[in-house]
Amino acid sequence: MDLLEIAKLTDSKIVTGENLDLPEFGFSSDLMSDVLRVDEEDMVLITGLSNLQVIRTADVMDIPVVIIVRGKFISDEMIQLAKDKGVAILSTKYSMFKISGILYKNGIKEVY
Repeated sequence: MDLLEIAKLTDSKIVTGENLDLPEFGFSSDLMSDVLRVDEEDMVLITGLSNLQVIRTADVMDIPVVIIVRGKFISDEMIQLAKDKGVAILSTKYSMFKISGILYKNGIKEVY
């Protein structure tokens, strides 16, 4: 599954990022401290948090894809940092619960 397929499945807009293959695992959290404790590097992060800390966390944890849920505003500064760090951002109006379910149903495995 690649970024375009995920965008289509989740009715998401690709804000930034290349059409890369999507990781095997997914993790949902608004607490970046929880993300930093995950022992899986190559995963998609689903979050309702929309700030620079999300991209910094993704960079530190080698997370290539972040899906921002609930239609949250994504700043130009966040987009630029994601481009600089090589992190893809998708944006969707759906909830974290719904996106997690869609990805799980389509083969993305849970971390825990």
